[in-house]
Amino acid sequence: MDIALIIEWVIKSVFILLFLLTGFAYMTWYERRAVSKIQVRIGPNRVGPFGLLQPIADGVKLMFKEDIIPAQADKIIYTLAPVILVVPVFLAFAVIPIGPSISLFGRMIPLVLADLNVGILYLLALSSLTVYGIVLAGWSSNNKYALLGGMRSSAQMISYELAMGVALASVVLTTASFSLVKIVDFQAQVPLIVLQPLAFLIYCITAIAEVNRAPFDLPEAEQELIAGYHIEYSGLRFALL
Repeated sequence: MDIALIIEWVIKSVFILLFLLTGFAYMTWYERRAVSKIQVRIGPNRVGPFGLLQPIADGVKLMFKEDIIPAQADKIIYTLAPVILVVPVFLAFAVIPIGPSISLFGRMIPLVLADLNVGILYLLALSSLTVYGIVLAGWSSNNKYALLGGMRSSAQMISYELAMGVALASVVLTTASFSLVKIVDFQAQVPLIVLQPLAFLIYCITAIAEVNRAPFDLPEAEQELIAGYHIEYSGLRFALL
């Protein structure tokens, strides 16, 4: 196999991981700042200018916090559940194009890790696997509240995935392709939001519900005294969830 191709894949993979981790951290920072403005609070402002280093401080804090495993928990599944939840998220971004191909060092480098001809099916399959991580996290904790949280979270995710699948089916029918690269190229002529405005609206709603963000943050149970499926988790495992 071409060594240059392997190096290209490695660099792309590292970029995707760094982009996702930093993007998640600073979207959280932005959300905390925005919500604090709505609630007439200050928000994160102590660590770094405007609190910009707060996500890094939170990550370091969680890495060094005591990692507790309940005595009656299923230790193997309890340990694997956060991994089952996180890994498909990273793998899903392998088929999402970032931009057009660029010329670098005499090579044409496509800004996508893998152009699968069934990209949307791959994406839907991986996003469905995260449900298992949530259910197993709740069940393996041997806590009734965690189990109930995992069940209601999985029910929400599965129900919204159905609507998401229908919205994406309209995109596939319009572009006559399952490849995300070809779907993006199709929009060079006319944006799909113009051709499928209802599907766009449905997808936006279901995407927010899939990642459990407000107002679909019931699985996280942040407004309750007892949290959801992650109630028994601490330290780095909690960070992964």
